Amino acid sequence: MSINVRIPTQLRQLTGGSGEIAVEGATVREALASLDAIHPGIGERLLDDDGGLRRFVNLFLADEDVRFLEGLDTPVSPGQTLSVVPAVAGG
Repeated sequence: MSINVRIPTQLRQLTGGSGEIAVEGATVREALASLDAIHPGIGERLLDDDGGLRRFVNLFLADEDVRFLEGLDTPVSPGQTLSVVPAVAGG
């Protein structure tokens, strides 16, 4: 099933400048694996060495933070949008 992944400006050098990529997958994890297969190297920017989501990366599926759903195992439906949002800190 195809979903769209929105890529932030900071990571577009890894996607050839593309801001939105169509990928396949039944879960967020599978969608990210598909994204990394299309654009090698982006997976290591999003996931840590244990395969978990990096602390400074937020993923939103249909405006819901996947951390408050089923994490990387959150199911996705065709046509949904997964947005990669880098964390912003400061004061």
